[in-house]
This record gives sequence, structure tokens and C-alpha cells, in this order.
Amino acid sequence: MSADHLSTTFAALADPTRRAILARLRTGEATVNELAEPFDVSLPAISKHLKVLENAGLISRGRDAQRRPCRIEAARLKEATDWLERYRRFWDEGFDRLDAYLHTMKKKEKKHARK
Repeated sequence: MSADHLSTTFAALADPTRRAILARLRTGEATVNELAEPFDVSLPAISKHLKVLENAGLISRGRDAQRRPCRIEAARLKEATDWLERYRRFWDEGFDRLDAYLHTMKKKEKKHARK
């Protein structure tokens, strides 16, 4: 994933309304009206959020007669997840080292307490 795509993806995900829209689309496609239902914002505001998600490649819009259903596009999410995964490993390794260090310190502490 290019840095530009990554920036666009994370910028789109930075907004809680857009994350909520993506969460809703995980269960299947939905229209703009269906997506707007739980929010206390105007339809034009939801449309703007959808445009940001669409420009980031996180959703696509189809055409079904009068309906224009939105659906999640998982490829960009996977690319972002893959990028984040490298850093998760970094943190996991750091926590593993910290855990080993604490385990060593506890052993020393118990050893000194017995003396």
C-alpha cells in the first residue's frame, strides 16, 4: 500500500461517524437513508462521510434500479491492517521482553526475601 493510500485510509478512519458506518456495513450493504438512521445529522452530512470513505477505497456504491446501496471494500482495510501488524509485533516483542524482565526480578525478590 502506498503511503498516500495509507494516509487517506487512516484519515477516513479518524472520524467516529465513518467508523460507525463501516461497522454497520460489515453486516451487509445499506442505502444512504439506512446508514443515516442512527445518526443525528443531515443526509448531506452522511453523504459527505460516504464520499470520504469511497475516496479512500473503503466502500463502494452500486446501482440497483432506484437504490444506490453502499458496501464495504475490505481490501484497503486489509492493507492498513497489514501495515499495523508490523507494529503490533514490535509491541508484542517489547511486552514479552518486559514480562521476562519482571519474571527475573520477581525471582530475585523471592530469593532475597528467603535470606
